[in-house]
Amino acid sequence: MIAISDREFILLTEYIYKYCGINLTKKKTLVESRLYGFLMQKGFADFSSFYDYLLNDESGDVVCAVIDRISTNHTFFMREIQHFNYFRDQVLPQVKAAVKNRDLRIWSAGCSSGEEPYTLAMIIADYFGQEKKLWDSSILATDISSRALNKAREGIYNDEEISSLPAPWKRRYFRNLGPDQSMVTNKLKEDIVFRKFNLMDKTFPFKKKFQVIFCRNVMIYFDSTTKQDLIDRFYDCTDKGGYLFIGQSESLNRDESKYQYIMPAVYRKE
Repeated sequence: MIAISDREFILLTEYIYKYCGINLTKKKTLVESRLYGFLMQKGFADFSSFYDYLLNDESGDVVCAVIDRISTNHTFFMREIQHFNYFRDQVLPQVKAAVKNRDLRIWSAGCSSGEEPYTLAMIIADYFGQEKKLWDSSILATDISSRALNKAREGIYNDEEISSLPAPWKRRYFRNLGPDQSMVTNKLKEDIVFRKFNLMDKTFPFKKKFQVIFCRNVMIYFDSTTKQDLIDRFYDCTDKGGYLFIGQSESLNRDESKYQYIMPAVYRKE
């Protein structure tokens, strides 16, 4: 196995931190083990030559391949279900009453393999029913991982992956592909716009603000400075009265955040 020296580890982790905010300073074994196969595949004898190759790659493909290998991208349908219940029972009625132009703007930031935005789309379709065609309700779903986005766009899941979904949703929003595989219907896919996006970009290129932002279990990779900077940018692109949902294992510093605490991992812009 190719070993990574302390110097190589520092150079590589500093580059990854600057690019996407992921803090790997205490993950030397993880970095070494997860990138070993990639280095072997590309024919590198050591991490120094790989680092030089990374610096000279103008396409950005190499750093994305690295991030794909070091990030977990673990998610599942109905994860932290209390968030989805609150979204259905509290947020959507408030938005429906407040928004006069029927423009519903939702961002699933760090959407991974698509389970979160597809769940939101199914909730919206159920909530609005026939009235949904009168609304612009497309969900923006972004992630930095090309591998995760490809799976999300494909929308194919095995029986175990969709086992937590209600039976009516499986019948209505999925079509069977054969043994142990189902695909999200094209109609539901049309409700989601998948885009590659780096949350470390200093400015967010959105012309309109969002009523709801989901960014769950993403900031666990960030240090406090990176996290607070991201929260401030989320706040700036949240509509007044809009919501931010984060992961249950995450929290905001209430002394520093402008968001108002609503319930665990749910915040609102007043």
